[in-house]
Order: sequence, then C-alpha cells, then structure tokens
Amino acid sequence: MPNASRLLWSQPRSPGRRPPLSLEKIARTAIDIADAEGLDAVSMQRIAADLGFTKMSLYRHVGNKAELLAVMIDMAVGEPPAVSAVSGGWRPRMEHLLQALTETWSRHPWLPGATMGERPMGPNEAAWTDRAVQALSGTGLGGDERLAAAFILFGHIRNTQSMTTAGTQPWASGGHFDATLTELLHSRRDDFPALAEAISGGADALTDNGRRFGLDRILDGLAALIAQRT
Repeated sequence: MPNASRLLWSQPRSPGRRPPLSLEKIARTAIDIADAEGLDAVSMQRIAADLGFTKMSLYRHVGNKAELLAVMIDMAVGEPPAVSAVSGGWRPRMEHLLQALTETWSRHPWLPGATMGERPMGPNEAAWTDRAVQALSGTGLGGDERLAAAFILFGHIRNTQSMTTAGTQPWASGGHFDATLTELLHSRRDDFPALAEAISGGADALTDNGRRFGLDRILDGLAALIAQRT
C-alpha cells in the first residue's frame, strides 16, 4: 500500500493554519465514529455528513477507506510515552510503556482488530516499537532480540485486549464465569474435571483475560535471558 505509506509519513508534525477540511479533521471524525459505534460504522458518506461536506470533497485529501484507516490507526495510537526517565531498569520501563498501550487500546477498542494483517506502519506506531526496543537497551540483548521481545509483548497485550471486546470468552463481562455456566460445569465434573476444579475458587484471575499472568511470565523469561547475558 505505497500510497498509504507516503500519506502517513508526509503529514506535518507541527501545528499551523487549519483549513476548513483536512486529512486530520477527516481522520479525527472517523476515530470518533469508530470509538462510539465500532469500525463498521465508519464510511466516507458518514464522515462527510458529520463534517458537513460532500463525500467527493473527502477524496481530495484521502484516496480511499484503506488509506483513511491507516491514518486513523496512527493518529489514534498517538505518540508513546518516554521511557528513558523511568527509574528501576528495563522492566519498569517496559511495564510503563505497556500500561500506556493498554490504556490507548481501551480508549479505542477497535484498534487491536484494525492493526491485524499486512498494512503500512505510520510514524507513531513506529515510535511505540522504538520505545520498546529502547526500554531494553543495556540489557545485553541483541537488536533483533529486543525487537522480537517488543513484538511478543505487544502481541500479548493485543490478544488479551481483543478477547475483552470480541466476545470470544465463555464468561460474562468483567471476566467472571457466569453463575449458570459454573453450575453446569460443576454438575458435570466428570466430563470437565480440570475446568470445574480451576473455577471452584472463583475466576478473579480471568478479569483481565490472563493479561497480568502472561505478562509476568514473559517478563520473567526475558529477565532470565538477560541474567545469562550479563
């Protein structure tokens, strides 16, 4: 998608005179629609109506919806927080960055799904990856290992965030097994012995779809590897 890449990387980063209609206004309006109603509600016709312009006028600023989505993603993720000032070493720096990523995706629940698959990466997204690699500087890990660690950690946050909004889990909102399912599982303990035992003490660990548990295990594994290198 070369046109989308050029569009992403050619946007001015400093404020200036704001025209009545611009790519930024179009993308901001699209983001507001997606945040409120989901990505499927975003269309050129809807954006034009919300802005008070004709649909054709939008195409003077963006070629198609795929290009618009690329700009929406980069604008919605925004600039990442700095990690260099976070004290305590690589792990607190990475935790700080991942918490900010979680909050960003919570504000824009359509982002995890929209960022799947082959697509161009904009400067803001690239900056998030840069910060993650930067957080692991001085650990003894090679550049390729730091980059791989960033992808694994971002992927874990994406997966657990997606499960929160995609309805793929067999429990009610909030992460808890609903009472009916719990009762049914216990009534058939012989068929589901391990699952019935696992939920017998409550499902508090599932309120974040295992995010914290998985994140700790990944970071523990990185800590062990870094200890070997240093």
